[in-house]
Amino acid sequence: MCRLGTRDLRRIFENLDRNGDGQVSLEELNWLLEKICVHHSVDELESSIGKPSLDFDEFLHFYDSISLGGTTRSDGLESLEGNEGDGDQETDLAEAFKVFDLNDDGFISCEELQSVLSRLGLWDERSGRDWQQHDSCLRY
Repeated sequence: MCRLGTRDLRRIFENLDRNGDGQVSLEELNWLLEKICVHHSVDELESSIGKPSLDFDEFLHFYDSISLGGTTRSDGLESLEGNEGDGDQETDLAEAFKVFDLNDDGFISCEELQSVLSRLGLWDERSGRDWQQHDSCLRY
């Protein structure tokens, strides 16, 4: 699986930060998580994160914690799935994969990725050119 780079995460953060205050509220973060079929209440997010909003550095730490498979970071941020078994994580990963695999063929094509990112408001022509460079990451 390809990890997102800081530039891509910056773009996502800026799109989530609708009011431009340099903070992503838990409501804004929860909106994104629900779009990728990760369902938690705002209260659960606040309990896990420990605060009502994240600046960009904290957003990066949150991304790291969920993309590293539930590890706890030295700064105390922890994945929401950190206490679940491997089977549950695998199920969650399979469900997240299905969000992108629109034609259910077991692969995520560039077109499917573009479609989902467009629905999330995270796709533009510039990001399309960036993703074409990472095309090999999407084929298995």
